[in-house]
Amino acid sequence: MTVPAFLAAEASTSTSRTLTITLFLVFVAITLGITVWASRQTKTATDFYAGGRQFSGFQNGMAIGGDYMSAASFLGIAGLIALYGYDGFLYSIGFLVAWLVALLLVAEFLRNSGRYTMADVLAFRMRQRPVRTAASVSTIVVSVFYLIAQMVGAGALVSLLLGIKPDTTFLGMDAGTAKVATIILVGALMIVYVTVGGMKGTTYVQIVKAFMLMGGALIMTLMVLAHYKFNLSALLGDAAAQSGKGEKFLEPGGRYGVQVEGNALQTFYNKMDLLSLGLALVLGTAGLPHILTRFYTVPTSRIARKSVLWAIGIIGTFYLFTLALGFGAAALVGGANIQAQDKAGNTAAPQLAQQLGLDYLGGETGGAIMLAVIAAVAFATILAVVAGLTLASSSSLAHDFYASVIKRGKASEREEVGVARISALIIGAIAIALSIFAQNLNVAFLVALAFAVAASANLPAILYSLFWKRFNTAGALWSIYGGLISAVVLVFFSPVVSGTATAMFPNQDWQFFPLSNPGIISIPLGFFFGWLGTVVSKETDPKKYAELEVRSLTGHGAH
Repeated sequence: MTVPAFLAAEASTSTSRTLTITLFLVFVAITLGITVWASRQTKTATDFYAGGRQFSGFQNGMAIGGDYMSAASFLGIAGLIALYGYDGFLYSIGFLVAWLVALLLVAEFLRNSGRYTMADVLAFRMRQRPVRTAASVSTIVVSVFYLIAQMVGAGALVSLLLGIKPDTTFLGMDAGTAKVATIILVGALMIVYVTVGGMKGTTYVQIVKAFMLMGGALIMTLMVLAHYKFNLSALLGDAAAQSGKGEKFLEPGGRYGVQVEGNALQTFYNKMDLLSLGLALVLGTAGLPHILTRFYTVPTSRIARKSVLWAIGIIGTFYLFTLALGFGAAALVGGANIQAQDKAGNTAAPQLAQQLGLDYLGGETGGAIMLAVIAAVAFATILAVVAGLTLASSSSLAHDFYASVIKRGKASEREEVGVARISALIIGAIAIALSIFAQNLNVAFLVALAFAVAASANLPAILYSLFWKRFNTAGALWSIYGGLISAVVLVFFSPVVSGTATAMFPNQDWQFFPLSNPGIISIPLGFFFGWLGTVVSKETDPKKYAELEVRSLTGHGAH
């Protein structure tokens, strides 16, 4: 059975609104309780930044999953699969394969070599102040890109949750105002989680959220498969029929690498955009600051490896669920109805939940219950991820920039943590402001941009620092700033920001870079600038590299 256009019309019942708000408030109350409890256990900088390094492999693996399975995964990928079929699943593949890079090249070495932030590794054998400044700038830019995606997901969700469509209001707010209010609310909550609970509180919130998300996705997956009597062929056939695209829905080329008849140049650009996206997804994870800081929360490098293995299992299972969620939404809700609610498809999973409730849990009340439960899970997802992102960026600003650059290593732990809390407030405010302008973009797509910036600015510097003896301060600075500036400039002049109907500024046009994702250009530039900066500088310190090599491989001297 297909839902009527504007499925939110039924969601606007008082039952749905009451359930949604109640469940959301229950989750907020539980997580705030965890945060307050964690604040009483947070007494030192190690507690605030690294949770006291007390988490087990399974706990940290769940927290990594909670950090990684963001609104982009739950809302964005499900929406892309529902609207574009085969091509939407490319995100799931890229996000999962990326963990092999993180496991093999980064996790253990970083845990052994660093202390609290990515810059601890980058600056180990370099001049501290310039390298820590560069790492802090890069961390904040990547985190803000990622934060925008989560906020946009929250804004897209709220109009469905509260049953607000263009010609209706809730508490005097139209759909646009309600989205903005939600973005501000999520931003305020994330600031509270970070400033009060630190890493310990944030980690436990992420673990709770991971259990909720896996449980919700599993229930929906089983319901979709049961609807089709576990016949995947029937599910895919129905999805293709309801998509309006027929068999092409199940073939590559629906969104990426599109072949344009009579326009060889545009076809080439489309194919390069697909390659660029793949590079960003696969290489970006190993450069994401909020993921890298998770490796410092465990006591040994062995447990760091184990936590990544747990994370791969958890995340891989979840991305299999996204197949059922995306194709199930296409089949049972329909592409037209999804786009009627949200053009970017970010509400496909909640709309599927409501439809399953309507069909199998007793009509409108069942639909309201399912929508409310999955909505609460989605909000939990968003809140947990934004807390991790804000913590990573505020920690870098306090530990790397304030303590090491401004105070030259003479700041007390209490001062440092105080600055981290103030930084969380500032970064949260910036993310809220930028998110208001990006509401028309798909959240999975926004996260891909964050991955591109991380892979361009952070990954080259990390790999060079760990594995190239000749690498020096100039190379680190050129690598970070070169990759960062090239990625951000290319995004700014791309169709993402202007010149298209779905851009951040659709009524303006200053684009000249034809690709939506800059990774294929900016990632090689990051590595190139790192090499060039190194070879033009005469600085070298073989003894310091030898010390780092022993430390990264053996853990000798690790904090």
